[in-house]
Amino acid sequence: MVARSAGRSPVWLVAVWGATRLLLLLFVLKVLVFPGPDVTSDVSVIYRDWYEVLRTGAFPSDDVTWQYPPAAAFAILSPALLPFLEYATAFFVLACAVDAAVLALLWRAGRGSGRSPRGAWVWVVGVPLLGPTVYARYDLMVTAVAVAALLAAGRHARVAGALAAVGALLKVWPALVLVGMGGRRPWVAAAVGGVGLAGLFAVTMPGAFAFLTFQRERGVEVESLGALVFHVARHFGWEGGVLLNYGSMEFLGPHVDTVSTVSMGLSAAAFGWLLLWRVRAARSPGPRSPRSRSQPPESQPQPSESRSSRSPSSRFRFAAHTAADAAFVAVLLFTVTSRVISPQYLVWLVGLAAVCRCFRASRMRVPVALVLAASLVTVLEFPLLFADVVASTPLGIALLAVRNGLLVAAALVGARALWRDTVRRGSAGGRPGASRPGISRAPSADSPATAG
Repeated sequence: MVARSAGRSPVWLVAVWGATRLLLLLFVLKVLVFPGPDVTSDVSVIYRDWYEVLRTGAFPSDDVTWQYPPAAAFAILSPALLPFLEYATAFFVLACAVDAAVLALLWRAGRGSGRSPRGAWVWVVGVPLLGPTVYARYDLMVTAVAVAALLAAGRHARVAGALAAVGALLKVWPALVLVGMGGRRPWVAAAVGGVGLAGLFAVTMPGAFAFLTFQRERGVEVESLGALVFHVARHFGWEGGVLLNYGSMEFLGPHVDTVSTVSMGLSAAAFGWLLLWRVRAARSPGPRSPRSRSQPPESQPQPSESRSSRSPSSRFRFAAHTAADAAFVAVLLFTVTSRVISPQYLVWLVGLAAVCRCFRASRMRVPVALVLAASLVTVLEFPLLFADVVASTPLGIALLAVRNGLLVAAALVGARALWRDTVRRGSAGGRPGASRPGISRAPSADSPATAG
């Protein structure tokens, strides 16, 4: 009874959030010292230098560590909103404010029929598992935009699309939140908003897209899945080494290009799987929502329904949780196949995991638990024992193997669950609109029945 009331009470939620976030602020403000290398130097040195360049109306295109889309300028310049604070302090305070805003969104989204407060709890618990790094990078701000886009998808498809476009111009990956959104409206809004904002940056600020060249030239970062090959190979005479390259610790030496190519090939394969899933899901009956289980099989659209609800653009009859599940799986797939798996990447996954758990019908319970476990291991490998990772000690290799293994397991389990939930319910022939006898087709994610 106590556990149930704690899960439903915003008082407990806010209390735990406040205690853990106060601790994070004390660490990044250096009132308390977190073991390992200083994680705040990115803000106090690198971001601060970029801030000075961006204030002149240009991008730091001569700095190879600038590897971000043009809207990242908003995050780097954001401390100007608090001119009475020093740059780094203002950044940390804003990160905490964004953290609170995400919590508010998740708590509101978790209320109502078919919803759950567990999503908010995933956020409250998952973020501090990553340690102070979470406040010392702008990824938390990007995650907030992606979370807002997914939560808007049910009622405000165009707003969701526009937010996805802004997120993609902050750090590319939020474009993946579109993968599970049905209908044309979010895609059109994302295309129009993205092209418009990108064009504005290209015209007004020189060097807006220099980051594309820098990203292409990156190597294999020491925390990535592919890096495990070289961590082990170092103990068998491999002649390469680890150097600071393009702003991160990367492996350089024989066969690095081969592993990098394989990683990009796996990312392409992940994209192909997502495309196949989208096509097959479009030709299959949607997953059953809790409300659809009680509807009679003979339930049919009434004449009073709007014409748009029967248009070809609404063929994707996904349940409300499908957009969140699909986005979570997509980002997992691209994370594990990436040449880089920095600790802040886990912030993205925690945010999307929290959105999934706002829906009781979500099939991502096990993948979410695996991501939370991976977050705990991540803070051990960085910053606590990062020296062991860089030196490829047995402890460092073991930590990476466990962390990356958990992420791979989450990706595979999540992909299987998403496929079974949306595709394998298909009827004979997989015709659009066909359904099994006795099972009504679920309302779309942006229909009144599932908007919540």
